[in-house]
Amino acid sequence: MALAKIKKSITNNLKNIYGWKTDRKIVVFSVDDYGNVRIDSKEAIKELNKSGIKVKSPFRGFDLYDTLETKDDLEMLFNTLTSVTDKIGRHAVFTPFSVPCNIDFERVEESNFCEFHNETLDVTFKKLAAKQPAAYEGAWSIWKEGISKKIMVPQFHGREHVNLKAFNEKLKNKDHDLITSLQNRSFFRVSNPEFTSISLTAAFDFWDKSENHGFHNIVKEGLDAFEKVFGYRATHFNSPAGREHSSLHPILKECGIKYIDTPFIKSEHQGLGKNKKSINFTGKKNKFDQIIIVRNVLFEPTKPDVNDWVSATMRQIEYAFKWNRPAIISSHRVNFCGHIDEKNRKKGLDSLRKLLKNIIKKWPEVEFMAANELAEIIYNEKYDQ
Repeated sequence: MALAKIKKSITNNLKNIYGWKTDRKIVVFSVDDYGNVRIDSKEAIKELNKSGIKVKSPFRGFDLYDTLETKDDLEMLFNTLTSVTDKIGRHAVFTPFSVPCNIDFERVEESNFCEFHNETLDVTFKKLAAKQPAAYEGAWSIWKEGISKKIMVPQFHGREHVNLKAFNEKLKNKDHDLITSLQNRSFFRVSNPEFTSISLTAAFDFWDKSENHGFHNIVKEGLDAFEKVFGYRATHFNSPAGREHSSLHPILKECGIKYIDTPFIKSEHQGLGKNKKSINFTGKKNKFDQIIIVRNVLFEPTKPDVNDWVSATMRQIEYAFKWNRPAIISSHRVNFCGHIDEKNRKKGLDSLRKLLKNIIKKWPEVEFMAANELAEIIYNEKYDQ
């Protein structure tokens, strides 16, 4: 136990040694996976289990609890975020790294599961409002209200949360698990033995480096769809699983992306199973003049491997502020989903509310802002490493 605490302390110090400095107590919530369809409903889980596919919870509960955000999910989240205000009277804000497109399940089925088709997020919400009105009627309007009130400031997480190489290969092979999942309007982590370097849900994973050129149209179409769906051009990008190759950065820049979320230690696939590691820090600029943003705090309150996520997250924020860094908190939508199990959402939101109260009590001078706002400040300032 003592050794584990020492390791955590070393890690928390190391990830804050370098980067942009500020005396301001800035807190950002960067939350992945909004807009993405994973599990459709409780009924879908029952049907999948009947078919022999056991919907388990191997990774932060994604397979078991992660659904497109419902009306109740959004309303309860907004109530929690607006329960506190910072020193200038601004409530807490989420930066949902979001996809503007999802699988068009009906058209894929009409193709006899031979072709990939997608649809924009507003269409997804419209379909779900018709199929599951108790959960989704009015949800898209609430989403847009959250944007207008700056409770949610979405940024780009890729066109859709799907790796098309793996997806199309599985369709070609008539993969039972994938097709059964699609028949139940769901898309979740299934086994992927075909490609050791590709995850089915990591949109920009590849095997041969030349495949990255094929992602250019996905980036362009995705950012155009993002503007259509959310009403403005995204400037900040975080790839699904954080594993895009740097060869995509020029096309992202061309399409308006000025800021890129990158892991502190990134293992970048170079092709054919070879990887290259790099150390990153907030404020670093790449050769295309894009600002790198590194999340230095973790908050996954429904993940069971930490007994007290609020205390653990508070300690990480303390380390960030000790080194005069902003606290950039990484999380995922699944922590705040209640469509499958309301207790999951309650646990996540109760923890979030407690965390927010603790933050403003300990640091009354705190400032809440969106991730792209922080990045814009850094972009326009010189900084000391």
